[in-house]
Amino acid sequence: PALFKEALEGRHINLVKEIVADWPFPSFPVGALMKTPNLETLQAVLDGVDMRLTRKFHPRRTKLQVLDLRNVHHSFWNIWTGEEDSSCSAENLEKPVVKVFPKYALRDQRVKVIVELCIWSCLDEAQTYFLKWAQQRKASLHFCCTKMKIWRLPVHAIREIMNVFDPQHITELELHAEQTLLDLEDFAAYFGQMRNLRKLFLEALQGMISSNRNETRDREANYMKNFISQFCKFNCLQHLCVHFLRDHMNQVLGCLMTPLETLSVTCYIISQNELNSFSCCKSLFQLKHLELRGVILHDVDIMSLRGFLEKVADTLETLDLQCCRMKDSQLYALLPALRHFSQLTTVKFYSNKFSMPILKDLLQHTANWSRINVEQYPAPLECYDDSAQVSVERFAQLFRELMDTHRAIRQPKNISFATEICYTCGERCVYHNGPRLCCCWQ
Repeated sequence: PALFKEALEGRHINLVKEIVADWPFPSFPVGALMKTPNLETLQAVLDGVDMRLTRKFHPRRTKLQVLDLRNVHHSFWNIWTGEEDSSCSAENLEKPVVKVFPKYALRDQRVKVIVELCIWSCLDEAQTYFLKWAQQRKASLHFCCTKMKIWRLPVHAIREIMNVFDPQHITELELHAEQTLLDLEDFAAYFGQMRNLRKLFLEALQGMISSNRNETRDREANYMKNFISQFCKFNCLQHLCVHFLRDHMNQVLGCLMTPLETLSVTCYIISQNELNSFSCCKSLFQLKHLELRGVILHDVDIMSLRGFLEKVADTLETLDLQCCRMKDSQLYALLPALRHFSQLTTVKFYSNKFSMPILKDLLQHTANWSRINVEQYPAPLECYDDSAQVSVERFAQLFRELMDTHRAIRQPKNISFATEICYTCGERCVYHNGPRLCCCWQ
């Protein structure tokens, strides 16, 4: 291991290849040493794997089981460079670092190659090389991607990438793609095999039936139904972030099989039935983090949200209701639920339309928020003039009044009040330990 680190740092390519080919330990966490992507180094490591596959080893020689290409810290290297800590031993570190599922234990003896992928719009050189290499060696190696983040790739490219990896090893999937309903047919089958998925982020899947032909509409509806049904197969899901499937949220929630810790629904026009479904979904009753940023709430009956917040008052730690276009009457309806939060650490209300009296009332309902660290509230409506421009002097005066109200209840830690985003400069005026004005007012 010490020799390999020296060879890698000095870019002694041939030596890197030889050490990889002759690696004597079951686990090889080489990704922990490759802090910055380097095509030449990656090629050397993969060439070493190829050399290993073609060589014949002594039958008593330890076989490589896991090649870990993830850029994450690994204690293995501390052990072999004399920096061992008391909780680690060389014996423990020789164990594979990826879970082996029972059905693979006996019949799949291939070396497992573990990666994390983060792809923005297009593949870089190293990613292109690795994926091509992996596609050609699927029969001799077992490829596992634990975390996969893909932004704006064509559907066919996403499909090619996913076909390389065993979906059962994906624990985090973040997919930002412009897919249509017709694209979901092939994706749903792969999606449903991610049995160990813990975190799922899906954005911009087109959830609306787009065709006027009855035959096509029926087919698209079946695709959507099939896609949503895959959520029933997620036995480990804890964090769900969605920005898609309009008018289908209640169906998704109805399919959940495990308690969620995080629910994030952003930039969404929610229906009353969907909002009502929150209170009926037992998988949400232990929720720790709720984000409804950009979910338009001013046209719905807010009482169903109040009922849901009352059910999670003992567990909720983060509440994000920014940009929901709520008004005084809706916040007033939520106050009885908000006052009972005992675990809350973060609350965000920016970009809602609240008056000075309701903001004072809100602050007076926060006495139980003993764990709160971050509070973000909108500037009161009274700080704007008739043309919706901010009166800086008025804002400063109102901010002082609100802080006096707040300190009479409890001592704030990190609190701020902010105006709407300025249409000219794209910034807010924020009062946080003093004023921070947008560019137009500086």
